[in-house]
Amino acid sequence: MQRVQPDIWETEVESPFPGLTVHAYLLTRDAGNVLFYNTGHQHEIDRMEELGGVAYQYLSHRDELGETLVTIHQRFGAKLGGHRAELDDFARYRTPDILFERREMHLGNVEVIPTPGHSPGSTCFLVHSPHGKRYLFTGDTLYRGEEGDWRAGFIPGHNDERDRQTLAESLRLLSGLEPDVVFGSAFLGDMGFQETTPEDWKRHVDGALARLLG
Repeated sequence: MQRVQPDIWETEVESPFPGLTVHAYLLTRDAGNVLFYNTGHQHEIDRMEELGGVAYQYLSHRDELGETLVTIHQRFGAKLGGHRAELDDFARYRTPDILFERREMHLGNVEVIPTPGHSPGSTCFLVHSPHGKRYLFTGDTLYRGEEGDWRAGFIPGHNDERDRQTLAESLRLLSGLEPDVVFGSAFLGDMGFQETTPEDWKRHVDGALARLLG
């Protein structure tokens, strides 16, 4: 793992299949660390123990499900968070302890923001860090492209046309946020996160929205 912000650690990259690369991110907190997304790397789970373990694991959507959900729970007692709309998918591995249904604050500084479209239960997380920055975890609702642009997670064959308008509404919601650093799950290119300004972020999201609807 490498530290990419004062309280954020990024796991080693994984490639579940050719063309797809992903990271998970550990938010270190005095009140219990939060793992966003998931990793299949056992050595990274070992490293998490050195960093204080995992008190909570929040998944952005069902594509992040895997056997290590059980490993992380058994090792650290981590409480799992996921959206109610994908409860049946989660149940194949582990039933969530915390269900997302609406926009609300969790754990004191983690804002849960449902953003359906890529999948029915896709959810983003806006963290208000005590270090003064706002971290936005977008899952696959928006992912970073090779040139540093951000793209909507609409995949022909995975999504149908009804999802296009649903995802567009989610992007309009995200456009109004003002993150300082944005962390996707899947990404293209050499990195999965990017520092930004409110103006640049709105430009990125509006560009993704235009491409989605174009």
